[in-house]
Amino acid sequence: MTAISLPVSVRARSWLKPHRIALLAVAAGLVVTAALTMRWDWLARYWDLALLGIWRTIWILVVTTVLGFLLAVPLGLAQAAGPRYLALPARVFCTVIRGTPLLLQLWLLYYGLGALFPQFPWIRQSELWPYLRQAWPYAVLALTLSYAGYEGEVMRGAFAGVPRGQLEAARAFGMSRWKIFRRIWMPQATHRALPTLAGETVLQLKATPLVATITVIDVYAVASKVRQETFITYEPLLLLALVYLTITGIIVFLFRRLEARIPSRLG
Repeated sequence: MTAISLPVSVRARSWLKPHRIALLAVAAGLVVTAALTMRWDWLARYWDLALLGIWRTIWILVVTTVLGFLLAVPLGLAQAAGPRYLALPARVFCTVIRGTPLLLQLWLLYYGLGALFPQFPWIRQSELWPYLRQAWPYAVLALTLSYAGYEGEVMRGAFAGVPRGQLEAARAFGMSRWKIFRRIWMPQATHRALPTLAGETVLQLKATPLVATITVIDVYAVASKVRQETFITYEPLLLLALVYLTITGIIVFLFRRLEARIPSRLG
C-alpha cells in the first residue's frame, strides 16, 4: 500500500512544532554568538586547505564504504549459507577485525606493509610504487577492511533472516541460484540491513580522523594544523564539529530516502 502524500503546507505545519522551533532558535543564537565573540580571521588563510580536507574525508568515506560493503556481502553470505571451508575463514576475519582497534589495524598496514614494500626492488620499480609510497592507500585499505568486518556480521544476520520458504518457492519455480540471489535474497537482506548500514556508515565517518595519524590530510588534520600554527583552539574544533554534523545529516537523509523508496514488505 502506498503512502498518502500530504500537501506541502500540511507537511510544513507538522514539521514546525514548538520544540523544533525552540531548537532552531537556540542553534541560531549559538551561531550568532560564535560569529560575534570568536576569532575567525584565520579562516581565509586556511580555506583552500580546509576544502581539500573536507573533500578527502568525503571521498575516503564513500570509497571505503562502497568497497567495504562489496566485501561484506560475500563475507555474510559465506557465513549464512556457505560451506564450512568458506564460512570459517569469513568468521575468523570478522572476529579479528571486530576484536582489534582500528588504529592498530591502520598502523600495522602502514608501518608494517609500508615498511616491507621498499625492501623489494621489483616493487620499487613497478608502476604501483608511486602509490604504495603514499599513505592514503593504506588508509583506504584499513577502513575498507574494518567496514567489511562489521558489515559482514550485519549481512550474515540479514541473509539468515530472509524466510527460507521464499527461497524454496523460487527454486520450485525453476529459478537459478543467481536469479534467486539477485531478485529475492539480496534485495530482502539489504532492506533488513539498511538501518544498521546507516549507523555503521556514520561510525565510519567518525573513524576517518584516524587517517591523520599516518599523515593523510583530511579535515581533522586541517583543524589540528590550524590549532598548532595559530594556537586557536575552540574555533577550528567548532567548525570541525559542524562539518561532521553536516556530513552525518546528509548520510542519515540519504539512507532514509532510500528506505522510503523500498516497500516495507518485500516478497
